Amino acid sequence: MIGGQVFTVRDMTALGAGRKRLEFASGEMFTMNRFTVLWGARRIGPRPRGWASR
Repeated sequence: MIGGQVFTVRDMTALGAGRKRLEFASGEMFTMNRFTVLWGARRIGPRPRGWASR
């Protein structure tokens, strides 16, 4: 959440000097410098249920 709103990252691009640009599904862009700390959480797990028991 940023400012109380949920944002879904669509793409992340590495820029020069350790910067990264995030593009969100809504079209907004956010550029982080190399010292920026960003915490994220997944809304949906990447593995199907029962995957670990296989």
